[in-house]
Amino acid sequence: MPIRVASVPASHVYVRHLAPPDGVDDGVRRLPDPPTSGRSEQSQWWPPRMLDAEWVRRHHDEFDVFHVHFGFDAKTPDELRELIGALESCGKALVLTVHDLRNPHHVDRREHDAQLDVLVPAARGLITLTDGAAREITARWGRRPTVIPHPHVLELDDMGRRQARRDDRGGRPARVGLHLKSVRAGMAPTVVLPALVRAVEALDGGAVLQVNGHAELLEPGGKVYDPDLASLVHGLGDRIDLRVHEYLTDDELWDYLASLDASVLPYRFGTHSGWLEACRDVGTAVVAPSCGYYADQGPVETYVLDEGVFEEASLGEAVRRALASDAPTVSVSERERQRLEVAVAHRRLYESLLG
Repeated sequence: MPIRVASVPASHVYVRHLAPPDGVDDGVRRLPDPPTSGRSEQSQWWPPRMLDAEWVRRHHDEFDVFHVHFGFDAKTPDELRELIGALESCGKALVLTVHDLRNPHHVDRREHDAQLDVLVPAARGLITLTDGAAREITARWGRRPTVIPHPHVLELDDMGRRQARRDDRGGRPARVGLHLKSVRAGMAPTVVLPALVRAVEALDGGAVLQVNGHAELLEPGGKVYDPDLASLVHGLGDRIDLRVHEYLTDDELWDYLASLDASVLPYRFGTHSGWLEACRDVGTAVVAPSCGYYADQGPVETYVLDEGVFEEASLGEAVRRALASDAPTVSVSERERQRLEVAVAHRRLYESLLG
């Protein structure tokens, strides 16, 4: 009998890659996301309807395990308590994967902490992605989670094609990337960007700093237009290779990441990163801040940045190290093997809860 999992969500790329590679059956079936009215197909799971206690009461006979990944920031602590009550009354086990110990979208951490204070103690199964995050969870809640690493982000075929292209890049100058997207609360671009310009200009060989940003952030009239950041970015002129664009498709994003020699993460707080994993998939080095558990997640070059401290010299040194040695590329076969191990680890956890 397959184990039926109400996964919140099911269509997120991380969750999709918890299933084994094609052709392998792990005996786990994840329910499709209930569509949310008015959302695009890509984001139809937001806000997650499965997190409504009434949804659980109506659909509890359709699943065996309830597994929360993302989306609970849409719920108050009281609503989460009601959800847990519904699961308990229906005899369903809660599994929680702690991706974020600090919500990258929230300036104030108290709301996220309050949500975790409800979910972590109530979860019968507890997972996180790194040993560092596991130690923090143990210190804060007295629970030792199972550590299961982040699987690949790109599809395996895409990984192979883009890694193969990296051998075909000739003797062009090194290219360092900073991606501003639509800035989250946890990002510190006005701190990192000026220092990164100086760091790249100090490199030998004419390295290029490519800065990408969404039009809605950097152009007047944009939905999240930031005039101070836009002024800073545009004021750098030809000191950077500026690319202002709309949201990239997945293929465009993977091509962009693969075109870089190093990608700099400008986070002043956070925990784990899917961006980091995508860079590993295409063979691009990652320069990551000292906050969070990025160095536990995969091979990175670390510089000192958190909510209270930034050391510019450490950023320059990390960029030099990233460009001086080949990025430790994770192979397609390694990712395929890891994905199977990740699927087996989840199946075993679910089985342990179902007795």
